Amino acid sequence: MKHYIIDSHSHLWLRQDTVVNGLPIRPLPNGRADFMGEERQMLPPFMTDGRNTAEIFLSNMDYAQVAAAVVVQEFIDGEQNEYLREVAAKYPDRFFVSGMCDFRRPGFLPKAISLLDEGFKGLTIPGHRLPMGKDRMWLNSPEMVELFKEMERRGAILSLCLADGATQVGEVKEVIQECPELKIAIGHFGMVTTDGWMEQIKLAEASNVMVESGGITWLFNSEFYPFPSAVRAIREAADAVGWDKLMWGSDYPRTITAITYRMSYDFITKSTELTEEQKHLFLGDNARRFFGFGSLPDLPYIKNMSE
Repeated sequence: MKHYIIDSHSHLWLRQDTVVNGLPIRPLPNGRADFMGEERQMLPPFMTDGRNTAEIFLSNMDYAQVAAAVVVQEFIDGEQNEYLREVAAKYPDRFFVSGMCDFRRPGFLPKAISLLDEGFKGLTIPGHRLPMGKDRMWLNSPEMVELFKEMERRGAILSLCLADGATQVGEVKEVIQECPELKIAIGHFGMVTTDGWMEQIKLAEASNVMVESGGITWLFNSEFYPFPSAVRAIREAADAVGWDKLMWGSDYPRTITAITYRMSYDFITKSTELTEEQKHLFLGDNARRFFGFGSLPDLPYIKNMSE
């Protein structure tokens, strides 16, 4: 079997232009953004126009020998459905794209169903950004469960990030019980640096649930490359649910403001604590099976000018 590297958590957008919790998120020059009242380096500084396009990502992927990527969405980026439909049509072998609508208030079901009708093979719910107070949006609400049953019937995949620890784990367990064939990818490696992260990992004990590591280098950013604590956390998660339940994700492009795209995974390839089989499963084999990627390109290594 030929092994490929697949990124199971990335983002694309033409323009960030949205409001979250009443605060704006807008692009600024040189890769920066007005992020809810604070100026932040949202993109690498060479991405000067604020556009985070598929073509720039593909250039990074080809350089880093990443064969394919799963593109999820986030409320902080604004809805990107129209652009992602174009990306999927233009690069069907390289990207699995997920649709998203505003799950933060009731009445989302018709829009979510329409996204499935339009051809999206998956939907993203940024569960960690759902209202948590008196207007809490429950992941096991009747409207959510109706959507999940429809996704289960169609074979669509749910990409789901959760609030810290076990806050929403009970809700997801009920969804798993109601929809035992719904394929779910739990994001951000359970928010691994927060208390109770293993409760999210253990959701992958269910046969239809996987865990992806999008943002793990961000979560361990204070330790920095080569992220030895991240490697240990991955081994701990594998001990709990098995190596066949874990997938690598980068959280591109936000994470490459601190490191290169290749660095977001080569701390795994260079680790002496993992076997070659474990690396292959984590970096691509599991994602290829779960998301159903078919023919993938063989990407040669290109020497750097500094070598």
